[in-house]
Amino acid sequence: MSSLSTADTPNPLSAAEAAANARRSASAASHTAAVKRRERAAQWHLLFIAVVVLGPLVIYPLVRLVMLSLTGPHGLSVQAYSTFFGNPETRGVIGTTLWILFASAGLASLLGVALASLLFFKPFPGARMITRFLELFVAFPSFLVAFTLIFLYGSQGSVSIGLQRLFNLPAPPLNFLFGIGGVILAEVVFYAPFVVRPTLASFALLDRSLIEAARSLGANGMMVAFEVILPLAWPGIAAGTILCFLLTLNEFGILLVLGSAHLITLPVAIYGSATVDLDLPTAAAGAVVMLMMSLSLYALYRRVNRRKVKGAGHGR
Repeated sequence: MSSLSTADTPNPLSAAEAAANARRSASAASHTAAVKRRERAAQWHLLFIAVVVLGPLVIYPLVRLVMLSLTGPHGLSVQAYSTFFGNPETRGVIGTTLWILFASAGLASLLGVALASLLFFKPFPGARMITRFLELFVAFPSFLVAFTLIFLYGSQGSVSIGLQRLFNLPAPPLNFLFGIGGVILAEVVFYAPFVVRPTLASFALLDRSLIEAARSLGANGMMVAFEVILPLAWPGIAAGTILCFLLTLNEFGILLVLGSAHLITLPVAIYGSATVDLDLPTAAAGAVVMLMMSLSLYALYRRVNRRKVKGAGHGR
């Protein structure tokens, strides 16, 4: 009898474990349901942003742009692209665009990396203020830089007039701004700060002990720069350089202010087709070509920036 009664009596420990398991299951189910609700809410928020914000401001204009470039007299057609690429001036326009792009963005990138290196590795009194000014400088509109250069270095600018009076010259000595030289100078001045910031951020993640170890082993400054610093900091430098190329490719304000009648780049050609020739399909075709170039550079920038973030995570 006693054995039978013992067997029939429920184990208190087993009952407690069962209750705990039930509570854990209920908690897990509640957590899973809460996660699903948050995911559904995030999806609805994303859909709302896409429909209400991105739809009328981004998606619809881009779709209309592509459809306009594919519209012909009798429906869908690639005539606009044939007109754009068949124009004998198009090759010159693209060549001028690429020449200004590589000259301006290349020089701006070199200047930005040099400035960042000086500010980070050779700090001097006022370096912090200069860094803050460069951060503020990126908020300026590009055409403001162009007008500033005109007021300073134009044929009637203060520097040019000052040199004329100082050396008793018959005419102002500086007369290069309204052309390719002025455009490249303005774009270098304006876009170099866009390279400084990511380069400084990349330098800040460096392990200074590696630099000190290289110096203690007898490496000079050039060896430390090209064999230690550059291999470690190149993702940030590359991201800043690609961003500089992307922004320079889409520059229009400086070209509009300082570009001459013979200096026609792709943005200026698109603007002229749309406003002067009133050839909207050809202008749309050129805009789509430029959009593809910009998206390619942006995809490359995102890829390099992800590698930079991963490298920073591994470094920590």
